[in-house]
Amino acid sequence: MNFDFFKYRNKLTPEKGRLLISEPFLNDPNFERTVVLICEHNDDGTFGFVLNKPAEATVNQVLETLASEQPVFFGGPVQQDTLHYLHRIHTLPEAIPIAESVYWGGDFDKLQSDMLLGLIKTEDIRFFLGYSGWAAGQLEEELKQDSWIVSSFVDDELLFQTPPSEMWRKALSNMGGRFSVYSNYPTDPTLN
Repeated sequence: MNFDFFKYRNKLTPEKGRLLISEPFLNDPNFERTVVLICEHNDDGTFGFVLNKPAEATVNQVLETLASEQPVFFGGPVQQDTLHYLHRIHTLPEAIPIAESVYWGGDFDKLQSDMLLGLIKTEDIRFFLGYSGWAAGQLEEELKQDSWIVSSFVDDELLFQTPPSEMWRKALSNMGGRFSVYSNYPTDPTLN
């Protein structure tokens, strides 16, 4: 249902460290009311993680060597048999900077060791099964169809401290203006 929802589109383009926020009525169960952090965007396509969809598993259920009972998140529909992590551990070797105070991956052996020693706080790391990916030009087409809103990544607080159930609404509210109004749209437009 497209009812000129984005008559005045936002001008940001996708790039590493920005957010993709699904439009309120996106009819795709993988991305309904989601916030995706873009970790890579280039001529080959786009790669990122859905930030606000907890899976029904904990870290230690997915990987027994990680003694953590924190929830794992559904990173996206691609390669759901892979485990990824976003964190704010700037000292983790080989970690890739994504945005200010947010890193992806890094030395997994060091991560495991530091977790076992209690050197990493659970609020400083999020684990994801799978990822979200778009082939070259695919995301741009979805943007033309008004499926996504592109936002600057506000800060690591959104990722690590905001409850998943509130993240979509908060990401839109943080943008201000008309996006704050969008954040209050009901899931079912007939209820409006």
